Amino acid sequence: MKIQESAENYLETILVLKKRLGQVRSIDIVNELSFSKPSVSVAMKNLRTNGYIQVDKDGYITLLDKGYAIASKIYERHTLLTKWLTALGVDPDTAAKDACRIEHVISEESFEKLKEHVDMKN
Repeated sequence: MKIQESAENYLETILVLKKRLGQVRSIDIVNELSFSKPSVSVAMKNLRTNGYIQVDKDGYITLLDKGYAIASKIYERHTLLTKWLTALGVDPDTAAKDACRIEHVISEESFEKLKEHVDMKN
């Protein structure tokens, strides 16, 4: 199932924050992305309604299986693309910004071939 780029970004952000903070609440996402509280609230409601996340009574957000699968895929793409672009000599900030755009549009086939290519170089 194809989801919107913004949903992918939210899921990836939840994964990254979980790794960094141990637990995630909406306010952490607000602070990380510099989005408004209402925008994040609407996004979390949509992700919850569609079965990507769960929010407990204290407001802590957990990725459900299908949310985790998407977040992991996007995070892997972001990480590999950022490292690859940086290795090519792209400024790290530019590489991260470009990777964030590329990660959503690159085909599975192209990404797998790029991953094979990068692995051959290591």
